[in-house]
Amino acid sequence: MRRTVPILAGLLGAFLGAIALSVSTGPTAASLRHVVDAFAENGWSGIAGDAGAKVVLTLRFPRALLGALVGGALSASGVAFQALLRNPLADPYILGVSGGAAVGALAAFLLLPPDSFLPLPLCAFLGAALAASGVFLIARRRSGVSRERLILMGVVVGAFLNALIMLLVALSPPGKIPGALYWLMGDLGLGTLPRVGVLLPYVAAGTGILFLLSRGLDLLLLGDEPAFTTGLPVEKMKTVVYLTASLLAGSVVAVSGLIGFVGLIVPHGARALVGSGHRRLLPAAFLLGGTFLILADILARTASPSGELPVGAVTALSGAPFFLFLLRRNGSKP
Repeated sequence: MRRTVPILAGLLGAFLGAIALSVSTGPTAASLRHVVDAFAENGWSGIAGDAGAKVVLTLRFPRALLGALVGGALSASGVAFQALLRNPLADPYILGVSGGAAVGALAAFLLLPPDSFLPLPLCAFLGAALAASGVFLIARRRSGVSRERLILMGVVVGAFLNALIMLLVALSPPGKIPGALYWLMGDLGLGTLPRVGVLLPYVAAGTGILFLLSRGLDLLLLGDEPAFTTGLPVEKMKTVVYLTASLLAGSVVAVSGLIGFVGLIVPHGARALVGSGHRRLLPAAFLLGGTFLILADILARTASPSGELPVGAVTALSGAPFFLFLLRRNGSKP
């Protein structure tokens, strides 16, 4: 515990520092200090008349907050899935959650009128909920939910949902295809303060529930039978953890698109820093995940002189080699 407190404090400092760096990075020279100075001089009228301050408050700061929430939520969800499945290769996308959210969001994006953006997060959230519930119900047997069967059904449902995504893109009007494809690759450019405000309750509720279930997650790592002998209602615990982690991941897909490998990479880094106890691991993973995605977004915005890269491409470039490393380290076992 003595060692954990300074580590968490350091992660919090890195988290806040990444937000400040993101706000200060861009073609316009502006920062949070710039906003404070403009406000001190003429109040809100000073901010309204200062182009740099408006860029910070309307574009960069909401984008940084969105990256923090999305990265933290995906990391917390990955921690829960790795404990639930006792599999170091598990992440929020292995069970078809992202596919369900993407189908719901794409259906709203492609089929609804251009001025009807508000239903998109709701459609994505409902798609994730339906996919998660479907996988769980298909995998469920009278004796309970087998981890191996859960993974297998997730892969099958995920493949079906990916086919639906390709069908939606193929049948969509030509003018909407580039926007849909860019969103599918992951993008934080939709970050606005209202959307951050909509996402915040979902992320807070999901991570809060997982934190309250920390002891149960610790026991699940021991196996079903040892956990049951301690008095833990194993099947009920697995159901709550699975649905909470799935909906947590689905809610962020609604506003950021498909950003892969964050839920795979970050839990391993956090576990190396604070150990496997989930009361320490979950907050460490949330802070580290937010920092990681904000820095990845900064790289995506500045790496190409011709324009922004999708942040999902940056995380995939770092995540794919890490996945292969884990696969080799674990002897190619599923």
